[in-house]
Amino acid sequence: MASTHDYESDPRNKDIQIYINGEYFHRAVAKVSVLDSGFLLGDGVWEGIRLHKGHLLYLDEHFDRLFNGAAALAMDIDRSREELAQVLKDTLHKNEMDSDVHIRLIISRGLKNTPYQHPKVIVGKPTLVIIPEYKKASEKVKRTGITLATVETRRDHYVQDPKINSLSKHNCIAACIEAEHLGADEGLMLDPHGYVATCNSTNFFIVRAGQLWTSTGEYCLNGVTRSTVIRLCRENSVQVEEKNFVVDDVHSADEVLVTGTFAGVIPVVKVDDINIGDSTCGPITKKLQDWYVQDIEKQVNGTIQEIVS
Repeated sequence: MASTHDYESDPRNKDIQIYINGEYFHRAVAKVSVLDSGFLLGDGVWEGIRLHKGHLLYLDEHFDRLFNGAAALAMDIDRSREELAQVLKDTLHKNEMDSDVHIRLIISRGLKNTPYQHPKVIVGKPTLVIIPEYKKASEKVKRTGITLATVETRRDHYVQDPKINSLSKHNCIAACIEAEHLGADEGLMLDPHGYVATCNSTNFFIVRAGQLWTSTGEYCLNGVTRSTVIRLCRENSVQVEEKNFVVDDVHSADEVLVTGTFAGVIPVVKVDDINIGDSTCGPITKKLQDWYVQDIEKQVNGTIQEIVS
């Protein structure tokens, strides 16, 4: 099965140094306590950030989501944006990395003195972990696309805010497992009202009559690449609508695509065993792929984002 997270294996990853609260550990021995709130409860936030040609791409947008998510969880990160940026740079320097790197930045609420959910039993500061890996997204998936299946697991705010990138991913994992049982690469998740919301690990778009449609955003992750694609459409005179629509609209769409930080823009060739278009990467999806690559290169050439030196 294909995945938006397929990547080219790199032997250098076996010796990476992982940052944990001010120290570096070989990945074979890097550990957090069993009493850490992230391990115990999935209590924390995280970001996946790309390093491309010495640049941390869309870093401001990732930090916006990170800090907003922590605030929504009443969690004090205890570090400034500048301090986090410096730790990212130091970790990349420690590993002598400059491009084709995917970084997992994880912040949990910290250690507890007993396995209990209330934040009052936290002792000490939040736990900060940075895992950098050499990861280059599969070019084949970008060409050939993935398949989706509509799942019964709903994306809603009755259990947790779906816009927060929290460590607690049970909702998405349940949808992922359900999609696998249905023989699809990812699960297409609906909101509580039956409208299309998102996929379990990517944001979702369709193309109808030259227009790009995506959900209202109320029940999906506040995707950095999602926001970038919406901006690129508007900059290039492609009409984009954030609106409610149903699965029947998806089945009859001209094109379907998903977006994510790691893979960028990926075509979807089949939904619920129904072929989309001619089951290839459609013309608007291809334009979005090209515009997204160009946007990244503009950041590199224009030094819009942080440079790792």
